[in-house]
Amino acid sequence: MQDLLNYLTDIWNSFVNVFRSMTFIDVLDIILLAVILYWVIKLVKETRAEQLVKGLVVFVVVLAVLNQFEFKAMKVISQMVVNVGLIAFIIMFQPELRRALEKVGRSRVMKTILFDTPLPDYLDRESRAVDQIVLACEKLSRTATGALIVIERQTKLGEQIETGTILNAIPSEELFRNIFFPNTPLHDGAVIIRDGMIYAAGCFLPKPARDELINKELGSRHRAAIGMSEVSDAIIIVVSEETGMISIAENGDLERGFDREKLYNYLKNKLFPDTAEQRRSKDKSKNKGRSKPGAGNPAAHKSGRSKKGGEAK
Repeated sequence: MQDLLNYLTDIWNSFVNVFRSMTFIDVLDIILLAVILYWVIKLVKETRAEQLVKGLVVFVVVLAVLNQFEFKAMKVISQMVVNVGLIAFIIMFQPELRRALEKVGRSRVMKTILFDTPLPDYLDRESRAVDQIVLACEKLSRTATGALIVIERQTKLGEQIETGTILNAIPSEELFRNIFFPNTPLHDGAVIIRDGMIYAAGCFLPKPARDELINKELGSRHRAAIGMSEVSDAIIIVVSEETGMISIAENGDLERGFDREKLYNYLKNKLFPDTAEQRRSKDKSKNKGRSKPGAGNPAAHKSGRSKKGGEAK
């Protein structure tokens, strides 16, 4: 019993000595390592890379155990694994590493460093494109005509554009409906919007990385939209040819059940966040200004609330 207590005391003293000898740099080092591990786990979670990581961990543990028994053949194999480990790691996790680097490249920090400020004419073209996309999706939804529209953002989609037909046309509701009209040459592929223009049509999109986890009820358009959103920051709009439902894929997630107003607000908030924030601030200031005259008139105040509530619906 005394030996056990001495053993536990030694362990405790070791921990105390470690913490006493730690400096601010050591604490910062541990925090950075924890953040990196968190993002690595988040990156590979629920993807095929998760299974690769599990298999790799098991393989390394087995080699480490066998090494303790000084098996000569296993020792040679483990040394070979260590020598080519970095190259093998890059090859096995190439899609995940590419996705991580793309996320870093399109982060807000990088945008600030590179002074990535949109030009006014570009904003005007994007605004007109959003208006026409919303009109087209509403009419395509009514007729249950399948459609797939990709709005390019920071990540360039040159690989997908090469699979389609270059149009470089001004967006219009009529042109969208002609492209996606059944049995036309380009109706099966995706339309890619670049800089507020219909840059290409009939484009093929990549398959999703976690295809087996996607709802079996979703068709090929929805799966292609999810796959495209997993490898880029694009906003992908899908109109179902079975139900006419409008959906949006972004960052690997699919949100369904959009109507005209909801789709318009979503695109405006995502593509023009600064303008949307200014508009919300302006609306708040207007609402504050309107609430003052009705403060002494309960009836007027009540009617103002009901009107606002009606608009929200």
